[in-house]
Amino acid sequence: MKAMQARPSPLARAGLWMQRHAAAIRGVQWVVVCAYAFLIIVPVLLPLPGDAARILNNLTVFAQFVFWGIWWPFVLLSMVMMGRVWCGVLCPEGTLTEFASRHGLGKAIPRWMRWGGWPFVAFSLTTLYGQMVSVYQYPQAVMVVLGGSTVAAIAIGLVYGREKRVWCRYLCPVNGVFGLLARLAPFRYKVDEAAWRRSYTQGEHGHRVIPINCAPLVPLRNMQGNAECHMCGRCAGHRDAIALDWRSPSDEIVRVGDQRANAWDTVLIVYGLMGIAIGGFHWSASPWFVAIKQAIATWLIDRDIMWPLADNAPWFVFTHYPEHNDVFTWLDGGLVISYMLATAAVYGTALLLALSAGTRVLGQWRTVRLHHLAQTLIPTAGCGVFLGLSATTLSILRPEGLWLGWAPVLRLGLLTVANLWSLWLAWQASGRYAPGTRRLGGTLAVALALAIADSAWWLMFWHW
Repeated sequence: MKAMQARPSPLARAGLWMQRHAAAIRGVQWVVVCAYAFLIIVPVLLPLPGDAARILNNLTVFAQFVFWGIWWPFVLLSMVMMGRVWCGVLCPEGTLTEFASRHGLGKAIPRWMRWGGWPFVAFSLTTLYGQMVSVYQYPQAVMVVLGGSTVAAIAIGLVYGREKRVWCRYLCPVNGVFGLLARLAPFRYKVDEAAWRRSYTQGEHGHRVIPINCAPLVPLRNMQGNAECHMCGRCAGHRDAIALDWRSPSDEIVRVGDQRANAWDTVLIVYGLMGIAIGGFHWSASPWFVAIKQAIATWLIDRDIMWPLADNAPWFVFTHYPEHNDVFTWLDGGLVISYMLATAAVYGTALLLALSAGTRVLGQWRTVRLHHLAQTLIPTAGCGVFLGLSATTLSILRPEGLWLGWAPVLRLGLLTVANLWSLWLAWQASGRYAPGTRRLGGTLAVALALAIADSAWWLMFWHW
């Protein structure tokens, strides 16, 4: 650690710069909060855009493009490239919940909030509800989904923790997704255990150790990766033992994946990112959805059961914008939910069976091995969500008259890279459990899972 004190690497210096300029980072955070509030609130007060509305002449379309065309797709990409820097430096909900916690009641975090299933449940419910109200298209829906999440974050901050991001750690709908993708980032805040132990007797730079506030509640001494770390830089140099450092993008999944493996991460990967999310992107392009809807509607009409065909649901339950000829009947809304859940059941179970086969090929059944193999799907799972969101990006750009002929090639390229990355992770992870043909068998089982997942994108982008 003495070497780090005398000559820190350029990356370590970047971490120390963040630690020294915490006030400037807080200023940036509040600028983002103001921009976020403006883009959520103001479009709700304006008339819905007409056919001639474009990104540069209509604030509502501009906000739609910012949120769903740029913001969310590239936030996901940033997790893979830089870890959870978005969470620690830019996220408005993180800023607001920590600020509220600073002035709130400071109550202890209850046991129910620590339940490991919240990342999957919150992500699934938010994804389902977003499709029910057409969150990608209408500002009122954005206000309810994103604005509602922000209000909840503030409320949690006012009640629980003291200067902590309790919402971010336990209840944020995308916390689990961000934690999975951040495991692929090429750098992390690394803890030097020996230097940490020395600090008990020698202090920090020879002086008394100055306590720090880790807002996302990460146990710093035992920090092994990026899943919970928000990359805010506050702990850089702490006890002369923590420094921002390069690592292999495979490191966290291959080296400590078995130690961190758990059932809820696996459920989020196979039934969330590669199930419910796929269903949300699929249904509007699926001829199967249309055929099922027509068959059920015909059956209902033949039996004079008309209430499911009524379109009187309020906009905050199902999409209801008659002025744009965009109205969900109860049948439409119920089918959207059913289609997404059925997609999750089919794809998630098929993926789980393929992973189970790989687990068994690698030796005597061990559940932790199944969860470890599931983590090798993260690159492809994240790429799929990015491609799904980028479809919204292209749908907004299409009326602008831009040439988009490059999109199919880019999609295929991204999927290919993600699949190869997942296969490489599978080969390395399998090698920890068995050599030779059994290692190859475990990798081939993951390849089968990837082929199953890829079929969803083949249907959406190239077949339908």
